[in-house]
Amino acid sequence: MPDRPRLTPAIADVRRAARDWFAAAASRPGSGLGPGAGRGAQDPDAHDRADVLVALSGGSDSLALAAAVAFEAPRADPPARAGAVVVDHGLQRGSGEVAARAAEQARALGLDPVLVRRVSVGNAGGPEAAARAARYAALEEAARETGAPSILVAHTLDDQAETVLLGLARGSGPTSLAGMDAITGLYGRPLLGVRRETTRAFCADSGLLPWTDPQNSDPAYARVRVRDVVLPMLERELGPGVALALVRTADQLREDSDALDHFADEQAEDLADHAEAGISLDVRGLEANPAALRQRLIRLAVESEFAVTLSRSQTLEVARLVTDWHGQGPLHLPGITVVRRGGILHFEAVAATP
Repeated sequence: MPDRPRLTPAIADVRRAARDWFAAAASRPGSGLGPGAGRGAQDPDAHDRADVLVALSGGSDSLALAAAVAFEAPRADPPARAGAVVVDHGLQRGSGEVAARAAEQARALGLDPVLVRRVSVGNAGGPEAAARAARYAALEEAARETGAPSILVAHTLDDQAETVLLGLARGSGPTSLAGMDAITGLYGRPLLGVRRETTRAFCADSGLLPWTDPQNSDPAYARVRVRDVVLPMLERELGPGVALALVRTADQLREDSDALDHFADEQAEDLADHAEAGISLDVRGLEANPAALRQRLIRLAVESEFAVTLSRSQTLEVARLVTDWHGQGPLHLPGITVVRRGGILHFEAVAATP
């Protein structure tokens, strides 16, 4: 791999995405990359510390991200020390060799520290969910070990489009259809505006040899079928630009969803009354709101008080106690009872059975 590859359009695009992400993160409160950050880059003794970690599988997306971050992190304001974490799921023959090669590539790019974590994948929720849970647990443990406030994952514009399309097919709500954000808590996604074909070109132009995960072409996975069959069919039948249109839809929904969440947070203080047994909401206040905001207030109350996320059907059942009241009895939800008494909705936890 040449030390300084020729600056091709693909290399410029991916580097720009990484540079823009660092700038956005530095101005975002709580990101850990604003004023006072950069301790890893400035402290020569902090060999095991990092300001960002790249989640590196060795595939073209994460390898392109790793190379771009290695280039941009020391040039960021403030400069950042960038490392990498490679998770070996142990699900395929030779996975250890793949992980070791990815780690070697990360070190050659100048990333430091580079951690390799082998995980044990269970079976809860199916193979995809179990592997994801194990991977994210390992990533978060690596962040704790290195003190990194951000883990960068290589989701691309194509991943975003696939997420939105899967959400549509499953009848998900606006939060799911809004797709992924560039910064969500610990996780950063610099490549959400970059096409997958661009990361492949970046690797080719940089002399990087990515690993091809055979699961990425296995039609047993719904996401693979969306990628290889559904989206290409939509492009053929509806014309080019479907992926970009889906991402624009996600951007607009995210803005709307953020605004509704903001209004719900503001109103919750006035409508909610906390008690030892649970939480209560004023019926007249709920009824005065549009359905979208009313249902958010119900979900927010339940999630904040009981750490339970209501489904849409459960939320609508509760909302009917407001909009279609005719003396119904208590509503029993998982771990919660909801009852209307006069102009108040009472949410109470169900006592655990001994």
